[in-house]
Amino acid sequence: MARRKVGFWPRLAVVLVKPVLNVWTRRTWRGMEHLRRDGGMIIVPNHISHADPLVSAHFIYDSGRWPQFLGKASVFQVPVIGWILHRCRQIPVERGSVEAARSLDKLVAAVREGGAVVIYPEGTTTREPDLWPMKGKTGAARLALATGAPVIPVAMWGPERMFDPRTARLRLRPRTPVTVVAGPPIDLSRWAGATPTRAVLEEMTDTIMLRIRDLVAEVRGGTPPPLWERPARTRSREVSE
Repeated sequence: MARRKVGFWPRLAVVLVKPVLNVWTRRTWRGMEHLRRDGGMIIVPNHISHADPLVSAHFIYDSGRWPQFLGKASVFQVPVIGWILHRCRQIPVERGSVEAARSLDKLVAAVREGGAVVIYPEGTTTREPDLWPMKGKTGAARLALATGAPVIPVAMWGPERMFDPRTARLRLRPRTPVTVVAGPPIDLSRWAGATPTRAVLEEMTDTIMLRIRDLVAEVRGGTPPPLWERPARTRSREVSE
């Protein structure tokens, strides 16, 4: 398995974190066969809670891969924490700056080196009132065009019971039920070799988000709403940040 090559510090993180998650959650995992054991891939989960990176990392690790998440570059500059993140092979990215192109180069390199790179296409926890997926940003599409790597959708439901972003309520009850399902690679073949224009990237992003939304609907049940879009004022504020 690819995770066996990760080294001492990632293994230490697993030893410290996984037992906590084993007690905190009651897990339903499906679709692990879609996370190839070797080769680069782009994993695109929905984002419903500050707890779901832990849950998705647990799922990906149990599938046999080591998850490589994106993190704000400023976090990597924090003493001790930044050092640990680097040793655990997480990826610093610059957002909203002229350094964004260099950040994309880091992501491309990670995928080409065989990494399982995790990108939340929404960019933040969903603002949709019932926690359905919202319209995404174009980073995952840009990375897919640059690498040709498979894009694997992942749907989660349950981490919002651990931490609800709408109320900022942390719930530490043991065996909180969580479900994570991976789907087959999203068919983006119609854009293979395309120039990454804004229109192309937005079309690809909508295709990615609709597949994630439909997978979430399979997990939650019910009919999903159209992809929620941030109000213009909110979008402008997030871009400036």
